[in-house]
Amino acid sequence: MTIGVLALQGGFIEHQLMLKTLGVDTFEIRQYKDLDKPMDGLILPGGESTVIYKLLIDFNMVDKLKQLIVSNLPVFGTCAGLLLLAKVVHGYQTAYLQTMAITAKKNAYGRQTGSFKTKGIFNQKDAVDFVFIRAPYIEDVGKNVDVLATVDGKIVAARQGFQLVTAFHPELTHDLTIHKYFVAMCMERKNNPSLK
Repeated sequence: MTIGVLALQGGFIEHQLMLKTLGVDTFEIRQYKDLDKPMDGLILPGGESTVIYKLLIDFNMVDKLKQLIVSNLPVFGTCAGLLLLAKVVHGYQTAYLQTMAITAKKNAYGRQTGSFKTKGIFNQKDAVDFVFIRAPYIEDVGKNVDVLATVDGKIVAARQGFQLVTAFHPELTHDLTIHKYFVAMCMERKNNPSLK
């Protein structure tokens, strides 16, 4: 199995290290031609969503990336990656890729000083490590979106089809729960290419 990791800005290396621990091959996506490489999944890391999206535009990668996602290539967006996938970003006239039926609130927990760690329930598994850094949260979800985690009543992880998002950074912990979940999504798609 091979997973591409968008490597324009942000914490992509940490995701690669987590996947290496799970025995999954990765490669960095830095330019348009990298999107043509065979991959079983795609990670959009945390970082600065506006910077990442501007670079996607500059490198002419937006349409190709959206095409891959809507054709059900499994994708996992963390923090900024969640914002990139959200259909609506609260307070912003235009969102980014707009492939997932969620409304996100950017920097919902405040600035860097509002960062925190906690443990929570992810997909019914208890005591999963959550690290929030200038994190968003999900204000609203569409009817086909499954909520996978909440913290203090706020939605912080969700799935729609083969799109997975977390407001937190599982790659900054030693907890492999979320990455294992995403790898299982990729295997599900790989073994059943007709799945929608």
